[in-house]
Amino acid sequence: MARFNMLKSSAIMVLCFCALAALTGTTNLHAGDVPVIDITAKRFAFAPDKITLAKGKTVKLRIHSEDVTHGFFLRPLKLDEEIPAGQTIEVTVTPQEAGTFTTICDHFCGANHGNMNMTIAVE
Repeated sequence: MARFNMLKSSAIMVLCFCALAALTGTTNLHAGDVPVIDITAKRFAFAPDKITLAKGKTVKLRIHSEDVTHGFFLRPLKLDEEIPAGQTIEVTVTPQEAGTFTTICDHFCGANHGNMNMTIAVE
């Protein structure tokens, strides 16, 4: 009887963990499942200045500002981010449209602000 109660308790715990995972969306995904691309924003350039993404594939962009607040704007990919001075943000994107797009800094960051852009190719 004690063995049955122990099995019953174990089964209930497993069901609770499964329910918790389903409610929080943390089923079998691991941090490494989504590729991460590191981007640095610094007056007056993004590095790298060109990246290529796969259409329909989710990727996480980790963008760090080395100096002042920068913007990261690209309408076709629905990106409109602010990167505070000295901080890092992460944004997840799943491009649905193939093409070559130009991302701009849309926060004035100095005299050569108008030249601060990068290319994102979606294939």
